[in-house]
Amino acid sequence: MNRIILWKLCLIIATGLVAFFYMLQALTVQTEEQMSFIADNHQLELQAWASEAEHLLISGQQLKLEGLLTSIQQQENTWVSVAGFKILHIAGEVPEKNIVGRYHFGRSVDWKIHLYFESNPIMELPFTKTEASFLIKLPDRMRPGNYWGTTRLLLQILIPMMILIALSILLYRHIITPLQRLDKATLAFSEGNFNVRVKKHLGNRNDEFSHLAETFDQMACQIGELISNQRNLISDLSHELRTPLTRLDIAVNCFEEQDSQYHIARIARESQHIRKLVEDTLTLAWLDNEKPIIKQEDVDLVDLLDVLVEDARFEYPDRGITLDCPNNAIIRNSSHKALAPAIENIIRNALRYTPIGQSVQVVLSQCDSQYIINIIDQGPGIPEQYLNCVFQPFFRVDNSRITESDNFGLGLALAKRHLNSVRANICANNQEPGGLAVTIVIPMS
Repeated sequence: MNRIILWKLCLIIATGLVAFFYMLQALTVQTEEQMSFIADNHQLELQAWASEAEHLLISGQQLKLEGLLTSIQQQENTWVSVAGFKILHIAGEVPEKNIVGRYHFGRSVDWKIHLYFESNPIMELPFTKTEASFLIKLPDRMRPGNYWGTTRLLLQILIPMMILIALSILLYRHIITPLQRLDKATLAFSEGNFNVRVKKHLGNRNDEFSHLAETFDQMACQIGELISNQRNLISDLSHELRTPLTRLDIAVNCFEEQDSQYHIARIARESQHIRKLVEDTLTLAWLDNEKPIIKQEDVDLVDLLDVLVEDARFEYPDRGITLDCPNNAIIRNSSHKALAPAIENIIRNALRYTPIGQSVQVVLSQCDSQYIINIIDQGPGIPEQYLNCVFQPFFRVDNSRITESDNFGLGLALAKRHLNSVRANICANNQEPGGLAVTIVIPMS
């Protein structure tokens, strides 16, 4: 598992939060800087006071200048002054005249005002026509950053909190949505809806949740097929048992009226049919429900086919059977116990549907790392649409493939289960001009 969700969370939480707080800090600094300047109308008002004070100073109206400063001081409840400075040469070279303008008593009106200072700064507006300046302690109403406390609270607490809440909701929905789908599917499955699936509802996700959904879908498919097969098996078994049980009832009823030996033989035959049906059904159910522990061994397919073909010739002397195989065909780590009954069932099935006087071909060949067994009969064949169904329990095509033998539709189903237990595959195809060919593909190891 690639731990995609972990990397997503690392990318979103680690990288995303670092980038978010970096941008938030940049926004805070920029906002603070923009809020640190004196408003334009206040700058104009300060400049107007300075201009009026300069005019009164140059015109020699000292009393009016004092009155102006007193009026401003009382109106704004602040400190106001007009002052000049001179450079006193003490040692070294005499300062140039242009240096004089570089010395200041206070801050210029277009400078930033530190929002964290408790006291208001001294503002200096130099006169243009004389070496003096208009000095004023910035009035409270002109100090910038009146809403800085609220703005800082908004930028540093409320906005990050809202964004983190939104991010948490998105992450929660990203995680909880597949869990809710899985919860609903599990509930539906527990209520008997075995067709429920989860993966298709998760879109294009490719993470641990999609892997969990695929695992659930596989489990639901396998359990659904298992339960469906068991239900069908029970239904088919009950149906198949009716015929031999009815025959037993008839034989018992006629036991005293007719030849007892005939009916005893009939009862014995029907009893044998029922026993084999039950044994095969139990074997099939065991192979479907359990994973059989196969004893691994080396198997020579040539020796196995020789024995099975010889037994088939003895059992069906009125039909021929030919065997075409190499000198040896060794399969590593397989199971004689699984291969023998499977191949035997298929050979007997082919002989059963081959007309008297005709023959069955058994051909063993090698292709790459696999052995291929073809068992070809000369029977009526099977309609193409039913070729994939012949390996289902109790499947019958029509009456032409029903005989009076002990075939209850379990032979090919059992054969497929046995072969699957050793990783072998089986399929059926019709032959021209007639007959059915069953192909078994067995890995060499």
